[in-house]
Amino acid sequence: MTPRTDLTGYLVRYPQEAGLGDEDPATVLDRYHTPDYELVNDGVLLDRRRLLDHIRPARRRAAGLHVEVEQALVDGDQVAARYRLVARLHRGGTITTEIYMFGQLAADGRLRRAVQATRTIPAPAPTTSPR
Repeated sequence: MTPRTDLTGYLVRYPQEAGLGDEDPATVLDRYHTPDYELVNDGVLLDRRRLLDHIRPARRRAAGLHVEVEQALVDGDQVAARYRLVARLHRGGTITTEIYMFGQLAADGRLRRAVQATRTIPAPAPTTSPR
């Protein structure tokens, strides 16, 4: 499975494997991304080293996560997706992030480059019962 053959599967599996798995983070990253993969997330460039540096602490913080894919499109070597990542934290609470991703695939179907814009969706306010 590659992002080319199953973009929705990639969007669901990669965060699970990277954020919660026991497998070496570099192995997970290489399964879905080329060695020269670059992610531009909200204007910040993350190369391979910075991505691996991000995965390790994320594994300590996340107790669980799931992905809700709204749209996933593949056209030749271009991909686009709109989805939400919902992370449950060990210290309590949940963070929901809406992600808009555009990417370029390598010939082997792995992601070569991606640009993302994200926004955190505020948690619903607690409700109070009427008196």
